[in-house]
Amino acid sequence: MQFDNTPIPVSGLTSAEAAKRLQIHGRNVVGEVRVTPAWKIFLRQFTGLLVLLLIGAALVALVLGEWIDSAAIGMVVVLNGVLGFVQEWRAETALAALREMLVGHARVIRDGHPVEIDSRDIVPGDLVLLDAGDQVPADARLVSALELRIDESVLTGESIPVSKQPGGEGETGAVMMGTLAVAGRAEAVVSATGASTAFGKIAQLTGSVGEKETNLSRQLGRLGGQLGIAALGLGAAIAITGILAGRNVIEMVMTGLSMAVAIVPEGLPAVVTISLALGAAAMVRQKALARRLQAMETLGSASVICTDKTGTLTENMMTGEILWIGGRDYQAVGTGYDPAGRILLDGQPLRHGDDPDLTDALQVMVGCTHASLYHEESAWHMVGDPTEGALVTFAYKGWTPVPPAGPLAEIPFTSERKRMSMVRWQDDRLVQLAKGAPEHLLEVCSHWRGPDGTAPLTGAVRDEIHSVYAKMADKGLRVIALARRDVTEAEAPEADLEFIGLVGMIDPPRPEVKQAISACRSAGIRVIMITGDGPRTARAIADALSLPIDRAITGAELEAMDDTELRAVLSEQVLFARTAPEHKMRLVELLQSEGLIVAMTGDGVNDAPALKRADVGVAMGIRGTDVSKDAADLVLLDDNFATLERAIREGRRQFANIRRFVRYLLSSNAGEVIAILANLALGGPLIYLPTQILWMNLVTDGVTALALGLEPGTPDQMTEPPRPAKQGIMDWTAVGLILSFGIYTGSASLYLFYAFMVEGDALARTAAFTGMVLFEKMSVFAFRSFSQPCWRLGWLSNPKLILALILMVGAQIAAVYWPPLQLLLRTAPLGWNHWQQIWLLCLPLVLVPEAIKSLRLLRSRHRGEGAAPNATLT
Repeated sequence: MQFDNTPIPVSGLTSAEAAKRLQIHGRNVVGEVRVTPAWKIFLRQFTGLLVLLLIGAALVALVLGEWIDSAAIGMVVVLNGVLGFVQEWRAETALAALREMLVGHARVIRDGHPVEIDSRDIVPGDLVLLDAGDQVPADARLVSALELRIDESVLTGESIPVSKQPGGEGETGAVMMGTLAVAGRAEAVVSATGASTAFGKIAQLTGSVGEKETNLSRQLGRLGGQLGIAALGLGAAIAITGILAGRNVIEMVMTGLSMAVAIVPEGLPAVVTISLALGAAAMVRQKALARRLQAMETLGSASVICTDKTGTLTENMMTGEILWIGGRDYQAVGTGYDPAGRILLDGQPLRHGDDPDLTDALQVMVGCTHASLYHEESAWHMVGDPTEGALVTFAYKGWTPVPPAGPLAEIPFTSERKRMSMVRWQDDRLVQLAKGAPEHLLEVCSHWRGPDGTAPLTGAVRDEIHSVYAKMADKGLRVIALARRDVTEAEAPEADLEFIGLVGMIDPPRPEVKQAISACRSAGIRVIMITGDGPRTARAIADALSLPIDRAITGAELEAMDDTELRAVLSEQVLFARTAPEHKMRLVELLQSEGLIVAMTGDGVNDAPALKRADVGVAMGIRGTDVSKDAADLVLLDDNFATLERAIREGRRQFANIRRFVRYLLSSNAGEVIAILANLALGGPLIYLPTQILWMNLVTDGVTALALGLEPGTPDQMTEPPRPAKQGIMDWTAVGLILSFGIYTGSASLYLFYAFMVEGDALARTAAFTGMVLFEKMSVFAFRSFSQPCWRLGWLSNPKLILALILMVGAQIAAVYWPPLQLLLRTAPLGWNHWQQIWLLCLPLVLVPEAIKSLRLLRSRHRGEGAAPNATLT
């Protein structure tokens, strides 16, 4: 941000001049207000390789004259697109609703009079009026100010408000868009609006980050490519084999294409989308809004979380923790601005009036301030400077009465003096109450409140006070000194004060964050703090959260390192302080270059570029800026870091379930393909009709796979390390498992076909078709876990799966006996002997996997190792 010395008009603009400037400079908005068009959200649902593969399959079916097959596949593609669009559009509209809740007005001087206007209509040259609690609507230079203090944490990450004054050099004489006036009042002339502001420039940096591909989309794309190659290879092999065997060329080409279509699991994209949408809906109820469906799964695979501190790990509310008076430490219990806590000395609660030293200190806290507390909507709120608010809250915890009248005189705080004082009536005498930075307040003190009462402030005592001050500061506390004296007149100078004590305060960690960080670390996820605050404060918060830190690196030190040095630093237990947006971007990119999946949390505009660049960006919904929300993939609606841990847990559950139903669907398709191939080699009639294949792949398998995707999370899912970024949904173990089930179900179906061939092609085909449906239903139990038997999981622990099985078996019975479905699927009624054979062949699909997993579990127990978490069936 640049500042010049051009004379500033202080009379405001006329309405006519403001209108002209609005035409020239445009509205005071930045890119974050843009909403992704509905058509763009809808079209991106059809860009995945699996979806494109299905579209190709539908076109092939159309060319082959299979109108029903083509229409059915087309309906699946459209359903998948609609489901994905609905979820993502709901997320966009939810964010738009959050924007509407933001205050968008400002007070300016127009035509010589103060008026309130839409902040988007502010133009350069407008004279803006600011009071405590106002958000700064644009970048501006101060022309007058009284005790103005600005919270710039959304831009800088610095949690301590900054004093501002007219004529100050650089940013000390200016205020910036998006920051908050926490104390004082001011008049300022707008110097930049919209994209030209510091806020807007960071938004532009965010916009320069290209669109990213999620880990799940990469894995599904890879799976789609593998399936496409397999389908084309299989189709070509069948066609060539048949042609070499002397069969009709056209017939074998059509058969090869039909088989290529058959191997593609038509229901897979829809099942993935529905499963992700259901998971996203569940997380909204837990206060996490997924702007993109795959964000949750990506978060579940994260190996590193780069987290902002202010407002994310901490409450963004200064809290007084300790009061030191004459060698005694008074502890305050409770955080935030809720005065419901207590003050303890050696574990015993004390109130105003119980202890004369404490009483005098509390009277300074509540009497030398402009801050106030009020209770509204079941919560306590503070108006004023956060530091003063913390002191008032501390005093209220001791039941300190509020002064009945305002101060008689005040010597205000300035950035040069770094102290302030007020003269008030206290009972029947005048007292001067003062507070400020210890080194500056001690300059006007001649006595102190020692262990034995008031005593002279000697050099040794000053050294002791400075030593206590330094120890508090080393713990990351912000330290304020308190002093008082009796006076005879209101206009008394600050002199000959009695030093009372030191108050240590900090922006405390959120209560739930420590446990959430512990859970993430137990899951093998590294947590790196990246903040705009100072290293001492950052270290104190890390210690309070049990986040191990060996080294704190500042932004200036980071800039002096090349990438090799910084990579070495990132391998240590480190935090980063005094960072800028560019630093956060660089750190995220370096971690990604190491093959790590990076999640980034933040709430300020300074976090937005890194949020967009990270594999999954997580923004805060309440305090977060529009820029950060729009850059993020996930928005925590309650600003609660613990919600992030729940989202990680949900993401891991989703990916585990995706692996389950992908392998389940492919094993089902493998059985169908093996049966068709073997039957083709034997030269028999069609074992399944095209409509029967679609019935299996879209209806019965799809519903069962969706229920499998709703498996509850396992207790050990947050104790295992994150999976490698390159680990796919499929591996050789999965291929072996799929082939094992495919060979058995294909062979069993083929056996049924030829065993009942003597009773006619229609009945034999119905037996093989029904057998395959039931085989696929029974095999689902083996895919509920690749290591735990169902008796340990609980046979009924997923009631939706049991319901799906009952419904799909009922649907298949209807397909065999209900005339409309008999006509569509060309089935024949089966007798009791047919059903007996089918159910007997189903038993091994349940019993054998259960026996294998039970034996492995018993063997691991016998060895005293517990259940092997990574054991599989193959």
